[in-house]
Amino acid sequence: MPSTRDIRRRIKSVKNTAQITKAMQMVAASKMRKAQQAALSGRPYVVLMNSVLGQVSAQAGDFSHPLIEKRTIKKRALIVISSDKGLAGALNSNLLREVAKTDPNTTVYIAAGRKGAQFLSRTKRNLAGEFTYKDAPQFSEARAISKFAQDLFLKGDVDQVDIAFTNYINTLTQKPETRTLMPIGEIKALDADLQSDNADSKLSTSSVEYLFEPSASSVLGALLPHYLNYQVYQVLLEAKASEHSARMVAMKNATDNAKQLIKDLTLDYNKIRQASITKELLEITSAAMSMG
Repeated sequence: MPSTRDIRRRIKSVKNTAQITKAMQMVAASKMRKAQQAALSGRPYVVLMNSVLGQVSAQAGDFSHPLIEKRTIKKRALIVISSDKGLAGALNSNLLREVAKTDPNTTVYIAAGRKGAQFLSRTKRNLAGEFTYKDAPQFSEARAISKFAQDLFLKGDVDQVDIAFTNYINTLTQKPETRTLMPIGEIKALDADLQSDNADSKLSTSSVEYLFEPSASSVLGALLPHYLNYQVYQVLLEAKASEHSARMVAMKNATDNAKQLIKDLTLDYNKIRQASITKELLEITSAAMSMG
């Protein structure tokens, strides 16, 4: 049975841990609100861009572009968007579990985030490029990642480019997903169903007509690279919102568990202390009776 001194030391240690996790929870909550707002604010623009892109494609006629060229998939690239830090629950492990299902013999990997890069290096996968991005992702960071992937696709080194990330659903739910970036003909809109939540973000392709100068083909050719850049940028925003949300929830759970552990240890301490006092009283009473 542990002594009262051991239990006091453990209570003090758990209290110190609880203070740290509480502070991390507050920091994560502050960053989470900003990251969530950034991710949610970018979604209507993605919906609008997809609608415009659909209109341009419809009027471009027999338009061809290297970024929409479909090929037989012999080699593909996977962009892995992970976090730089841990202490975010199962956020990274769920994502990397999906990444581990890919065939390393036919896949080259592009890592954005330290955790993903460490996993790819540890599992000896073909890491073609490694990028970093800030807590508040910049468009220039997304453009660098997108351009690197576009170069691989345009040079013919890969026949398809996918992106794996953690999609933000809400504060308690983050879902790892893999989506196709290139060829563009197979890409899907990010959370296009969100346009039903905001009437201003709806764009009916049947009621809006566009006039393109100099031509729809020229506009589409210039729009496609920007479309890819912004898709990657939105993915970075979603990943950051997921990371801060998961970390806030994980630190809250850790703080609650620490508080419960402190209660249990305090109860054990009081029981041992009470038993010790009772034993001492019995010894004193027995000694007094033997002398009397």
